[in-house]
Amino acid sequence: MDTLQNLYAILGLSSDATQDDIRDAYRLMARRFHPDLNPNEGAGLQFRDISAAYETLGDNTHRSYYDTTRRHQETEPNYLTLRVTPSKRVLNTLGEPQVLYLLAEIVPMRPDGGAKGMRSTPLNLTLVLDRSTSMRGARLDKVKVAAHQIIEHLSSDDILSIVSFSDRADVLIPAAPVKDKISLRSMVSIMRAEGGTEIYHGLAAGLTQCRRFLGPRMVNHVILLTDGRTFGDEEPCIELANQASQDGIGISAMGIGEEWNDVFLDTIASSTGGTSAYINSPSAVVRFLNDRVRSLGDSFAERLNLTVAPDADVVLESVFKLTPNPQPLQIRPQPIPIGGVEYSRTMTVLIQLQMPPATKVGFRSVVRLDVTGDILPVNRQGYKVLSDISVEIAQNPVPEEPPMAILDALGKLTLYRIQQKAEVALSAGNVVEATRRLENLATRLLAAGQDELAQMAMVEARRVSHTNMLSEEGRKTLKFGTRWLLGPPGPGEKDQ
Repeated sequence: MDTLQNLYAILGLSSDATQDDIRDAYRLMARRFHPDLNPNEGAGLQFRDISAAYETLGDNTHRSYYDTTRRHQETEPNYLTLRVTPSKRVLNTLGEPQVLYLLAEIVPMRPDGGAKGMRSTPLNLTLVLDRSTSMRGARLDKVKVAAHQIIEHLSSDDILSIVSFSDRADVLIPAAPVKDKISLRSMVSIMRAEGGTEIYHGLAAGLTQCRRFLGPRMVNHVILLTDGRTFGDEEPCIELANQASQDGIGISAMGIGEEWNDVFLDTIASSTGGTSAYINSPSAVVRFLNDRVRSLGDSFAERLNLTVAPDADVVLESVFKLTPNPQPLQIRPQPIPIGGVEYSRTMTVLIQLQMPPATKVGFRSVVRLDVTGDILPVNRQGYKVLSDISVEIAQNPVPEEPPMAILDALGKLTLYRIQQKAEVALSAGNVVEATRRLENLATRLLAAGQDELAQMAMVEARRVSHTNMLSEEGRKTLKFGTRWLLGPPGPGEKDQ
């Protein structure tokens, strides 16, 4: 029994609830989340927690022991706050499904004051670097510069390992505390470009190194950098990523140039709560790598998992992490890895639900959200915050505009989805539809003040209409360019 866990909150009760209150709350939640009544995967996970809470609180002896133990413990501070804003609080009665958006904000409370700009989180960092023949020249030179700078910025509290790979993998720097920086830099400098690209060998070796110092108070993370498509080992790589996620290791994947498989790297990153990025020139490598390591070093909470448990008649359609590091998330399996929260930045996630036809007036429950993770400064594992969302159904309600934060997010997300739909249309052979969507994207980007992206969209629209295909550079620029429009923090976001 985890006596730090607030079992009353799991049942939606206060600690002075009667046994009748506890029994009634359990029955109500069983009707919502029991796997026999609700097929949603997240509902089954929530019911497991609800049943465990009821097992303790529903038994007088177990409850008495739990209450006594908690009274003798220090009151646990709120390390994280989960704020959820629906796009509408009142839905109209309609005989057809409606879309409901939720903006979930995970806010770090920084109980130690969290002085901004002072990195205190130790890293267990592994760099997995492509050294295939195509990396020869400026690309590999910039990777070495970035690795040298990362070594300089790490402390003796940090663990570093570096693996290089082509069609085989070499452990350049075995996992160990960062001490002899001159020697570490020299090991990076001897890296030479040769061979083909087989990511599996590099990723497997990198994860082996990261696991040597796997720790609950550390940020355990692998950064994979490649410029090519791997040969026949994508599925084994994804299996490695899934296992890494279960072990608490995040993977960030960065692609240089145009020849790498962005869908594959997206899958690896999103399955571990990491992020994927497009590096369009060798000169940008240094900034991308350093920014990612700096972000990891500012982590307040790590290994966060989001469970979305809709009611049985509500459908979960998509989940998209907006900040930091915009990333589409896989909605299955659950829980959904969402990465870490920095000391001074709120994480925001946009959830899209499909509500059933609404005919009955009154309030109704919609979904329960559960965010669970590790609070690094205090070594608190499995910290949990919950939010249960309800809406009102009414006939002819007063029209309400969605909150500005949701409107802004949806406006930017629409740009990303337009280019995704253009790709889908083109892959289906619908050239006219793909061209139309790219022209629409160009118009919207121009209106948003994104002149360079708008120009790229128009160039690609013309290319598609004449050649029936996108250029790899244009496709990746539009995909990652529209995605990163979601990322810049709003005013005051860093001042939580």
